[in-house]
Amino acid sequence: MGRPREFSDQRVIDAAMAVFWEKGYEATTTQDLCARTGLGRGSLYNAFGSKHLLYEEALRRYAETLAEAQVAMLAEPGSVRDRLRDLMLGVIDADLDDPGRRGCLALNAATEASGRTESVAGLVRRQFADLEQALTRLVAVGQSTGELPSGRPPLQVARTFQSAYYGLRVLAKVTDDRRALLDVVEGAVAAL
Repeated sequence: MGRPREFSDQRVIDAAMAVFWEKGYEATTTQDLCARTGLGRGSLYNAFGSKHLLYEEALRRYAETLAEAQVAMLAEPGSVRDRLRDLMLGVIDADLDDPGRRGCLALNAATEASGRTESVAGLVRRQFADLEQALTRLVAVGQSTGELPSGRPPLQVARTFQSAYYGLRVLAKVTDDRRALLDVVEGAVAAL
């Protein structure tokens, strides 16, 4: 019988998620992961198999926490336009308050070629699809109540909004101009 683990997998995954989010997959070393998690190399590999498998776990954790919280926010009561505006304003605040300007971990994973395998691409696609579905449902509600025009299919409206949302996440990584970011929000909401 092996020795029982003396650490929490979830705590380790959270710590690894923070490192991958700060540095990206390629720049994150095993030593970085060991330093942040407090585990030795052997314990880390015995528990998670490889740096890449731990990266996948970190992406799953991101989806379960931050990404799901955003999707849940869209299901709260209130005006459709206000909920969509609040989604974007929330990420502006989070991104501008983050000294490391980490942005969205899923978007980072989608654009970093070194860590992108089919399994990582699948995890990212799932997060993007979850947001797309939530946006589509919300747009359909707005169209059915007359809050939003019904001239375009809800999926098309949702995809256009989602593109602006992800563009905003990228812009927020490189600008301090809050007014410019707010212009993106107001333009996206006006285009609904």
